Amino acid sequence: DMIPLLPTPGSLLNTEQAAAFLNLSPTTLTTWRVRRSDGPPFVRIGRAVRYRLNDLQLWLDGQTHRSTAEY
Repeated sequence: DMIPLLPTPGSLLNTEQAAAFLNLSPTTLTTWRVRRSDGPPFVRIGRAVRYRLNDLQLWLDGQTHRSTAEY
């Protein structure tokens, strides 16, 4: 039996994996990329779009707020 590899901070995730990590739909990430919103940073390798796990974590940390008044 093979032991599944755990992602490392520099691991590259596809849109579906990144969306699952963020508990979002893949469509949301795609929409954010197209509209150039403040979504997480991504890497384009040819036609492939990938997200670094550590970038996702940093972006998620930046979304932490203590009150809705902070917006």
